[in-house]
Amino acid sequence: MNARTARPPARHRDVARSCDWLVGAACAVLAACAPLPPVDRAEPPAVEDAAFNIAGRLSAKRGADAVAANFEWTHTPLADAITLATPVGQTLARLEGDASGASITLADGKTAQAPTFDALTEQALGVPLPVSGLAWWIRGAPRPGTPSRIERDRAGRAGVVRQDGWEIVYAYADDAAPTARRLTLAYPDVEVRIVVDAWRP
Repeated sequence: MNARTARPPARHRDVARSCDWLVGAACAVLAACAPLPPVDRAEPPAVEDAAFNIAGRLSAKRGADAVAANFEWTHTPLADAITLATPVGQTLARLEGDASGASITLADGKTAQAPTFDALTEQALGVPLPVSGLAWWIRGAPRPGTPSRIERDRAGRAGVVRQDGWEIVYAYADDAAPTARRLTLAYPDVEVRIVVDAWRP
């Protein structure tokens, strides 16, 4: 038989098969090391609980109950005060609260108290507003103390936060905005929409 057409010795064929196997194994390892799609994960709060003052608009609905108003919110680590008003500036209600409880004063002078803002707003307005969580969520961070999930956008900002049964979806004015312009909060039977018009010192 011509040497040019002779089959390689068995030892060479075994070496070739071993090389093929090693190449295939290396490809499998590299594929396993390829980046996986990002998943939401539990994260600690990304901001400190600093004081803030913001103004904006909100609407909330739960079944047939609904409320819409302009708002001004003053927050400190110890207390919150929120004024709800009509578009022409007529005060509808003022809510105040701290660790000991929350109270509301309506435009007609009637008042009510409750252990939490959620219970108070549901009692007085018909729709629960998660003020204790919102103090963190509006800054793009989960509140401390309960499990949370956060998905970030390409700029590293909060895109979606899930906590306490709520899902908060963020929309920003532009790619450079550090805080969200709009937030949409969804609970099994509640929807809250917030537009932030101004952050004030």
